[in-house]
Amino acid sequence: MYGVGVGGGGGGFNAPSTASGRRKNQEDDEEEEEEETGDGRVLEAWERAYADDRSWEALQEDESGLLRPIDTKNLVHSQYRRRLLLRSAAAAARIQKGLIRYLYIVIDLSKAASEMDYRPSRMAVVAKCAEAFIREFFDQNPLSHVGLVTIKDGISHRLTEIGGSPESQINALMGKLECSGDSSLQNALELVNGYLNQIPSYGHKEVLFLYSALNTCDPGDIMETIEKCKKSKVRCSVIGLAAEIFICKHLCEETGGSYTVALDESHFKELLLEHAPPPPAIAEYAAANLIKMGFPQRGAEDLISICSCHKKIKSGAEGYICPRCKVNVASLISMSAVQNATTTSALTVIFTSMRACITAPVARVSAVHLGRDVILCIVQVLILF
Repeated sequence: MYGVGVGGGGGGFNAPSTASGRRKNQEDDEEEEEEETGDGRVLEAWERAYADDRSWEALQEDESGLLRPIDTKNLVHSQYRRRLLLRSAAAAARIQKGLIRYLYIVIDLSKAASEMDYRPSRMAVVAKCAEAFIREFFDQNPLSHVGLVTIKDGISHRLTEIGGSPESQINALMGKLECSGDSSLQNALELVNGYLNQIPSYGHKEVLFLYSALNTCDPGDIMETIEKCKKSKVRCSVIGLAAEIFICKHLCEETGGSYTVALDESHFKELLLEHAPPPPAIAEYAAANLIKMGFPQRGAEDLISICSCHKKIKSGAEGYICPRCKVNVASLISMSAVQNATTTSALTVIFTSMRACITAPVARVSAVHLGRDVILCIVQVLILF
C-alpha cells in the first residue's frame, strides 16, 4: 500500500509541475513573438512581415503581374551576370579601351545629400557604395588612379590627391562628412579640369559625379566650362540620386559620358559598379603611345633615403627604388617625381592587359551533366591505356 501510495503521490506531484512548465514556455514564446507598435497595439503575425520601413521596395512584379518578394541572392547574381554580358559584348566587338585611367569622383555634399529617401541618408549610401566601387575599380584597373572631390556650400574641395592607393581614398571617404549649402557643377568642373590638365597624354581623363541636388548654383556660364572640358578630352559621367536634370544630361552628351538616375540603393550600386570596367576609348582620342615605366626593386635595409611620396625619411626596405632616378617611392603604382614615369611591376602590367581581353561568361552546368562528362573522360583515358 505504501508503495502504491508513494508512487501515486509522486505521479500526482509531477503532472502539475510538467503542465505548469509547458504553460510557462508557451507564455515565454508568446511574449517573444509579440511586437508592439508605437501606440501599444500588438502586431499580428502577418503584420510583422510588413513592419519595416519602406517595405514596398522589397517587392517586384513577376511575369503574370503579381507582386513577389525580391530574392536578394538572385538579384545580386542577375546584376553580376548583366555586367559580365556587357563586358563580353564589348570584347567581342574588339573595342579599344583605356588601360590607364585618371578618375576623379565628385561627391555632392549639399543639403540635398542629407535627404532620407535613401536609408539612413543619401550621403551614407553614397559613401558606402563609393567604398565598394573604389575597391572594384582598382581590382579591374591596377594601373589607374583615383581622386576624391566634394561639393558643399557652392564650393568644390579636393578631398584627396589623385593616386593609386585605394586605402588612402577609403580612409578619407570614411571620415567625418557633413552636408550643407548648395551644389555647383561649374566649380567642380573647373577644379577637376585644372588637375586633369596635368595628366600625361596617354592617360584617359574621367570625372564621375554622384549628384544629389536638383539644381546647380554657378558663378558664371557653365556652358563655357563644359566646352573647356570637351576640348581637354575629359569624359564626364553623372549618377543622379533624385531626378533627371537637363544640365547633367547635356554635360554627359557633350563629353562622351553617361547619365543615369538611381531608383534605390541596390540600383545605385549597380549603376556605380558599371563604371569600374574601362570604358571604350573615344575614336579621335584613342592614339597609340609608348609609355615610360620603371620596374623598381626593394631597397637595401641599410639604405636611408627620403620617400618622394610622403617626404619622410625611410629605410630602403620600407619602399622601392626607381631604377632610373634612384628615388624612394612608397608603393609600386606611383609616379616618379624626377623622371615623371610610372613605377609598377611587370605582373601588374600583365594583369591589366589580361583584364582588357574579357572572355565570354561561363555557362552554368548541372552536377548531373558534369558528373557524366567526367565519367566518360575517365573511361576514354582507361581505354587509351
